[in-house]
Amino acid sequence: MEDIRICYMGDSFVKGIGDPNKLGWAGRLSYISQNSERNITNYNLGVRGDTSADILARWESEAKVRLPHFSINCVVFSFGVNDTIVENGIARVAIAQSMKNLRDILGVAKVKYNTLMIGPPPIDDERQNISIKSYDEAYASVCNMLGVNYLSIFDKLINDEVWMEEVRNNDHAHPRENGYDILSQYIYDWSGWWFA
Repeated sequence: MEDIRICYMGDSFVKGIGDPNKLGWAGRLSYISQNSERNITNYNLGVRGDTSADILARWESEAKVRLPHFSINCVVFSFGVNDTIVENGIARVAIAQSMKNLRDILGVAKVKYNTLMIGPPPIDDERQNISIKSYDEAYASVCNMLGVNYLSIFDKLINDEVWMEEVRNNDHAHPRENGYDILSQYIYDWSGWWFA
């Protein structure tokens, strides 16, 4: 049986905020990826409020203690929404800096681990969604340049009635369990996912 370790690094969407079952998409994804030939250990390292700068500062040390040399080691990154939050008239992390942070993260990660990036999802704020979409496109460009598989989820989810309804009816940012079900299945069905 394969010993597979997956670190999910990111923000509150990775953590699964809003999910009463406390699984989020990461927990669901690991569950549906498990089979008789795979022993998957998942580490949810999502931190509410984290930006790309926060993840850059912590990801490597957190992955190192969880991913031993004898296992199949994977890191899935997902962040960006918090970078777009406007404070005092400017984004918490400007798009150019956010792209640099992503380059710095992935430049190291892809050498050490199997690495994927999942883009930021839409929320219930039209103005912020314009920014999120721009960051999503920028992240896709960085990943393409570095040869890291990237899954953009923005367009799919902004057009998904269940996702958007749960976001609106919850806290205007995070879905409930049905939204996370949809997202985890979308990632599982993606050709870039390792364990379908």
